[in-house]
Amino acid sequence: MNETEPRHVLVVANETLVGEELLDAVRRRASQGSIRAVVIAPVNEPSAGYVVYRNSRRASAGRRVDRMVTALREAGIPAHGDVFEGGPIAAVEDVLAMEVVDELIVSTHPEQKSGWLRKKNVLAELRRLAGERPFEHVVSDVASRTGEANVLVVANETVLGERLLDRIRQRAAEGPSAFLLVCPQSDPDAGEYPAAERRLRAALSALRDEGIEAHGEIAHPDPYTATMAVLGDERVDEIIVSTFPGERSGWLRRDVVERLRRDAGIRVEHVVADLAPRDPSGARA
Repeated sequence: MNETEPRHVLVVANETLVGEELLDAVRRRASQGSIRAVVIAPVNEPSAGYVVYRNSRRASAGRRVDRMVTALREAGIPAHGDVFEGGPIAAVEDVLAMEVVDELIVSTHPEQKSGWLRKKNVLAELRRLAGERPFEHVVSDVASRTGEANVLVVANETVLGERLLDRIRQRAAEGPSAFLLVCPQSDPDAGEYPAAERRLRAALSALRDEGIEAHGEIAHPDPYTATMAVLGDERVDEIIVSTFPGERSGWLRRDVVERLRRDAGIRVEHVVADLAPRDPSGARA
């Protein structure tokens, strides 16, 4: 590369794209010499074989990319960006295969909040992919500054229950928040899950119609496993678990709520749904 040409800096982040720490890091790098920034927001996907509703998640990431690109351009730094599905490792691999990249700057939440850092190999793998290129890791605690909470909602047959929807509405009114609705599927061998999908789509539609930011996915049939998998992928600040009452709930018979309270490391709230007719799927939350 001609020494007068700008160096291409790959900026990798998702929620922390709005953090001042990352913007400052890119500005500092630009003060040392001419650069062009490639900004990417990797969006995690659930385990293979499960259904994820990407639209709102991807749209939110896209808005953050646009804000970062605009801020960099206003600072006099040429920049472009995009959203990539498949998580940070796959996203960086794709960009390195498509574009010239001279340096990498990766931004995450602090370890206790970062899904990327909870998976111990992610940062190490990104450093490996960087090879001899300069690599910087920026930590940004944007959640503490903004007060915005990521709330994980775990429910299956009760996801459309009024008690759960009312609690989500109440939580949204308490402060800035976004909701990930996870519906553990009933049959681990089924290729399709029409009843669970119908319930999830209806719940997401109802919440979005009220201006509540929500996205969702069909997940592993075991609610404990599904929840812990999300904690490894996403920043989650609190959990709401919805079940039927007492003996009607298979999840309560398996002590799912208390196991999550013990192992998740964050607040777990339990919402007990009103009794309702069984869903045609046959599932019992």
